[in-house]
Amino acid sequence: MGLSALEGHRLLSEATLGAAEGFAVNAGTAAWITQRSPDKETPNEDAALIAPLGDAGVLLAVADGAGGMPAGQVASKLALEQLLAAVQAADPREALRGAVLDGFEQANDAILATRNGSGTTLAVAAIYDGKLRTYHVGDSQILVTGQRGSLKLQTIMHSPVGYALESEMLDEEQAASHEERHVVSNLMGSLDMRIEIGPEIKLARFDTVLLASDGLADNLLSDTIVEAIKSGPLERKLDALAQQCRAAMLGATNPHPDDLTLLAWRRGR
Repeated sequence: MGLSALEGHRLLSEATLGAAEGFAVNAGTAAWITQRSPDKETPNEDAALIAPLGDAGVLLAVADGAGGMPAGQVASKLALEQLLAAVQAADPREALRGAVLDGFEQANDAILATRNGSGTTLAVAAIYDGKLRTYHVGDSQILVTGQRGSLKLQTIMHSPVGYALESEMLDEEQAASHEERHVVSNLMGSLDMRIEIGPEIKLARFDTVLLASDGLADNLLSDTIVEAIKSGPLERKLDALAQQCRAAMLGATNPHPDDLTLLAWRRGR
């Protein structure tokens, strides 16, 4: 499949893609795929956003509507719409960080205003002039890998298991099988929502930024993920990663079926 040039933003909500779609966007390439959990017939509660920032950047976001709460797909879409509106109203050269934070706060207020009890995670990668900063609430993850497989950044999941993993009280295999794996301690749509802001990092040529709902980390280890996406055509790599993850969801050993969304961007120059 050839890459189409992405000039305006694209937002996926309540969607299922049988194969990854790829785009050429601002000094790089992007691709995404989203699929409903194999064990349910209700809507896919994940949402994803790709939005060019002027002619020198791109905004990437994944939101995972909270399972077990009402209208998760409403919350995830609303979060991305509010984020996009805030960023589009700002000059990315001067006010990108503030605009993203405003977007989080406006999204949280909008979800609370629905009064339907919904919630969502929100993971955002803001890339401008070759530099990346991450922002997230919840357990959707962002990671950055070099083309040789070095893991340059991985966000901490906002959950008891995520914090135990970060503090090395659990290893990845123990975390994957933990009975509280799906407990999330920080969500959009709550009065005590808190935003974690990552450091600004300079992206090297061919670095890959991956955002994913927790259906990925719950089923595959980080070494497997990095090896799968570090190099090669993004569409083909996301297709293979999604297939590998779905096989794990349907497997006999410790499966964690869930909605799955993968969104990647690779610097081309």
